Amino acid sequence: MRESIVINTTPILTIIAACGNLQILEKLYGRIIVPLEVKEEILEGGKSLFGVDEFVNSKFLTISHTHVIIPTHLSEFLDKGEASVIATAIKENISLVCIDETEGRRFARIEKLTLTGSLGILLKARKNKIIPYSMKEIIPKIVNHGIWLSERVIQEVLAEDD
Repeated sequence: MRESIVINTTPILTIIAACGNLQILEKLYGRIIVPLEVKEEILEGGKSLFGVDEFVNSKFLTISHTHVIIPTHLSEFLDKGEASVIATAIKENISLVCIDETEGRRFARIEKLTLTGSLGILLKARKNKIIPYSMKEIIPKIVNHGIWLSERVIQEVLAEDD
């Protein structure tokens, strides 16, 4: 059985920017859990509403219908999305979370969760031949949608994709 994952807002939008949809998640993971707080962030969508249609049309996602109780030590330091991903993973006993932001990743490590990020998922999809294009082709698509990637992370991903 393929593993389950709890995923945050930025990785969802990054994967949509890279691939145009979220199908790679369905091919890589048995269950993709989206906390209600993350759904709300995506549906807010900012000015462009980028990714809303792709998210709503991804029927394979398991979207929580209630807000998760977020422990104070998470809510004080993280945004609702990151905190809800970590709290949901703990509540549902799921070890794998997808968070891109540094602080969220730090707290996930403290909680002994296994981490991946959006670029980690894209690399995994490349290695499993789910997506045919290289990370060198994918990264500009992500950046062109206004998603910030550090130069260090870009270089690490490009080196791993060779």
